Amino acid sequence: MTAANVAEAASLAETLIGARLAGCVQVLPAMESVYRWKGKIERQAEILLIAKTVRSKFDEFEREVRALHSYETPEIVALPITAGSIAYLEWLSASLEPQNIPRNSTEE
Repeated sequence: MTAANVAEAASLAETLIGARLAGCVQVLPAMESVYRWKGKIERQAEILLIAKTVRSKFDEFEREVRALHSYETPEIVALPITAGSIAYLEWLSASLEPQNIPRNSTEE
């Protein structure tokens, strides 16, 4: 996905990680996108975000991005993971699971 500026990119990344909708979000520095929008060719400086999640989280991930994003039509695409380090993929899945909140030791 892309963001309009560094502040929006940071906010999206932190929100997605905090909500456990992404295990990792890489925020890459300024780049230029060239695209057609409403019949005109546009050029826009943007920030690229690469977010790692799992299929079961995608719908909620997309809803959250749409709710927070400044663009009318944000770039939200999913690419399949066809192979990867078992250790990394296990970490990714574990990082998306809800944390067990330890019970207070004084509770009975």
